[in-house]
Amino acid sequence: MGRFQELLRAAEKLRLLAAIGRSGGELSSVADLIDSFLDSPQLAASVQRFRQAPGGATLLDERYPPLQPDIDALRQLPPGSLGRRYADLIVALGYHPEFFRPRDIGSDGRWLTQRIATTHDIHHVITGFGTGPDGENGVLAITACQIGFPGYVLLTTAGQLASFRFQPERFPGLSAAVAHGHAIARQAACLAAVRWEEGWDKPVNQWRRELGIVDPADADPYGLNAQLGPLP
Repeated sequence: MGRFQELLRAAEKLRLLAAIGRSGGELSSVADLIDSFLDSPQLAASVQRFRQAPGGATLLDERYPPLQPDIDALRQLPPGSLGRRYADLIVALGYHPEFFRPRDIGSDGRWLTQRIATTHDIHHVITGFGTGPDGENGVLAITACQIGFPGYVLLTTAGQLASFRFQPERFPGLSAAVAHGHAIARQAACLAAVRWEEGWDKPVNQWRRELGIVDPADADPYGLNAQLGPLP
């Protein structure tokens, strides 16, 4: 029975990946894939890696509240600050300020899933990856590498395989972005364990110095400058 259940779960992951492909990365399809790992052994292993990161265990045990940003207030912060850059990105993408899927955070795995999902766009800002397909894979690769978050591991792996097989002209750019993400992951502090909400007014460049992000992706072909312009 265990083997059969594993096959069923694998088939479900393939179905969800296909749905993401058909939708062009629509947010609810991605969220469905992420949620398919809730209560899985893969997510449990990711929780353990998160606990080992500096500050991770404290965040987890205190059930640090889910992100609930006030976009209008963040847009009043100085240009170049984390909060202003994040708010500008959310507005540029046309997202509703409360677009996050609500999740129960009673278990460690569910809390971590919600934290990763709600802070994902902050990672774009802090690392400089754009939100196009290549930049998306680059920023996902960071969390996949740092804590083995299962949905992101699957998405980055599937993205590279799909481009290599069906769109080989895209593979060099996508693989460069993923490699860039892996390099940041190895050099920087664990981004999933950062209390971003306690430093919205801090300049992005200061955050980067403190976290060890020495080669952000802003100016690369898959970088955020193309969407928001350079940091002031």
